[in-house]
Amino acid sequence: MAKPFLSEQMQMGDLDLLSILGAATIGYFLGSIPYGLVVSHLFGLGDVRSIGSGSIGATNVLRTGNKMAAFLTMIGDGGKGSVAVLVAASLFSWHAGLIAGFFALIGHNYPVWLGFKGGKGVATFIGVQLALAFWPQGVLVCLTWLIGAALSKRSSVASLSCAAIAPLLHLVFGTTPLVILSALLAALIFIAHRANIGRILAGTEPRIGEKK
Repeated sequence: MAKPFLSEQMQMGDLDLLSILGAATIGYFLGSIPYGLVVSHLFGLGDVRSIGSGSIGATNVLRTGNKMAAFLTMIGDGGKGSVAVLVAASLFSWHAGLIAGFFALIGHNYPVWLGFKGGKGVATFIGVQLALAFWPQGVLVCLTWLIGAALSKRSSVASLSCAAIAPLLHLVFGTTPLVILSALLAALIFIAHRANIGRILAGTEPRIGEKK
């Protein structure tokens, strides 16, 4: 059985009120950094919330036609998920890293700076997965997204696929805390994509890069 990328030697007793609050704060505020909005402004693309789905994520930034801006947004959004986990785990414990990962996704999807209207959390989700269990779970989550995108040509299908498979991968290769966290994060991803699910079923979901 594969071991998580971070050591899980300590039990849940390593959590106390300070570490829980600290991890939640670190996760939320790192997660709430709106890279899509920042990058789109730096590239002179205007407010990305005014186009497409209105999301601040990489998929919507790509609708501006600027692939580099979309790539940098994806790296930033994924990186903040990984950093939140690693910082909280280093300061407190591995289980605090789980809490930070959860709140990083909450921060991305519901940033206080933007009236709690953010992105859909997929890049941040993948960043969290890579930090908590790089091999094989994190890598397989990334591959699932890539395969889903290649086959469907739709980011939403790829995103929902990798979110759905993550808890199953942790069930096979990981530990119970990872299964629970991934299931909660997957639920948030599905909630954020509820409109996309409706369009997928109706056959009207746009392809990657296509203007909505």
